[in-house]
Amino acid sequence: MKNQKKRSDCPVSYSLEAFGDKWSLLIVRDLLMKKECTYGDFAKADEKIATNILAARLISLEENGIILKLEHPESKAKVLYRLTQKGIDLVPVIVEINLWAAKYTDIPECRMELLAEMKNNKEEFIKNSIKESNGDFIS
Repeated sequence: MKNQKKRSDCPVSYSLEAFGDKWSLLIVRDLLMKKECTYGDFAKADEKIATNILAARLISLEENGIILKLEHPESKAKVLYRLTQKGIDLVPVIVEINLWAAKYTDIPECRMELLAEMKNNKEEFIKNSIKESNGDFIS
């Protein structure tokens, strides 16, 4: 991991430096849902991230030890991205962000079942999500 200069010793500040912009958390979200993605997979997401921002966020997340790059088994021209344990440990953060958003905004019907599952048994949802993510974990 690249030795980055910290703004302060505050844990919130450290966290924001590591993953605190909207694009980084969306990349983590995609990897939690799909386990591994290519650059092209991220570029096709509904949020329409600009390619220069995507490239910068992937580098930052890798430097911060949240994701790692792997060789693609089918193409030398492609790279696979996967969460590290540090990235998987963000599952509770992603769950809390979802629950907070559900409280303050209209959520599409297609997402309500997942949100209900998170809300009704948060600890079990987190445990199962971490277990699923760790199933193919590579350190």
